[in-house]
Amino acid sequence: MTGIPNERSDLASRARWIGGAGWLIILIGAGAAALPLLERRDGALVIGLLLVAAGLIELFAGTLRHSARPLAMATGLVTILAGALFTTEAATRFFLPAITIIMAWNALRAVLLFFTSRRTGDGVRRWTLIAAATDLLLALVLLVGLQIAALVVALIGATAPLVASFSWILALSFVATGLMLLEVASCARGDAEDL
Repeated sequence: MTGIPNERSDLASRARWIGGAGWLIILIGAGAAALPLLERRDGALVIGLLLVAAGLIELFAGTLRHSARPLAMATGLVTILAGALFTTEAATRFFLPAITIIMAWNALRAVLLFFTSRRTGDGVRRWTLIAAATDLLLALVLLVGLQIAALVVALIGATAPLVASFSWILALSFVATGLMLLEVASCARGDAEDL
């Protein structure tokens, strides 16, 4: 395998790295799906670490893009920021702020991915819009579920099904992002210029 590519590297080299980034983010999504197996007190730190790792990978993949580079990198930075919030005491003290952080993260990513799609070719545009729609839908699910979650947490505390649904929100977002990066890599292999 060649060294770490940059924006001037050949498309095949960048495609390998972007594809690898997509697979890594899908693996992180599998880790997010396993969150209900952790103790609640460890969950916030693990969520933060998963978000930071996924954000760093997405940021790196974004540096390899063409015209969509700044926006693709911004989605990685938003993910890193959300992860950093989880690793602080403020986000781990209460469950509801965690839901708010993930809801805002999904909504902001949806907006950034929508604008990113406007700067890409057809194949990448389709998968970027799918990732944007996934994040928007997940943010709306959390918004609607926030009222129910507030009542459940206030009455009986964070339940296993509530934590499990939260982990699936993360997992679905990560998988959508990973699949989008795999499509970006596929288009790069096909010598597409609008990555």
